[in-house]
Amino acid sequence: MKPVRFLSPVALAVALAPLAALEITLPAETDRLIESKLPGYTLATTYCYTCHSTDYVRVQPPGMNRAAWRASVVKMQKTFGAQIPDDAIDPIAEYLARTYGAERAAARK
Repeated sequence: MKPVRFLSPVALAVALAPLAALEITLPAETDRLIESKLPGYTLATTYCYTCHSTDYVRVQPPGMNRAAWRASVVKMQKTFGAQIPDDAIDPIAEYLARTYGAERAAARK
């Protein structure tokens, strides 16, 4: 059986130093949520952009109903610690359902 050799902490630090110096610059976000007069639009731009790009909203299943959007917003608040006030959850869910989800077609009629 061959002995296992480990790098010393100094050798490991020297080997990984070039990785620490790596800097990545992302392009500016230019996409925006679809504008709406619904109160949830302003709330979504205030609270959702803190963590998400618009792409994240757009890749959600288009058939998500209001309850599913609400569950998603609550998950962001309760599980991931998003600073979304309780009274903002329903308006955000309504905006997302009517603009991106199952209520989208009905809202455009």
